[in-house]
Amino acid sequence: LMISLAGPVTYKNARALPEVARFVPADRLVVETDCPFLPPHPHRGQRNEPAWVAITAAHVAGIRGVTPAALGQTVTENAHRLFNIPTR
Repeated sequence: LMISLAGPVTYKNARALPEVARFVPADRLVVETDCPFLPPHPHRGQRNEPAWVAITAAHVAGIRGVTPAALGQTVTENAHRLFNIPTR
């Protein structure tokens, strides 16, 4: 089981999502765009773009108290495992 977080985790009214971001085990976390819907703040109301996943990831990293680079490495490893993508 993986838990995926998308743009709504960045919304002020996200309610439980920040707690999910904080407590989901690192080896079960992935971040996605949910494109074309649900872009992260400050793009709410616009068509979501894949490049904005970095905004969501940075927000999740802040909630978890890690750097965006560290979170990026973690979620990349998780995605490789989830989708059976060979590592280099």
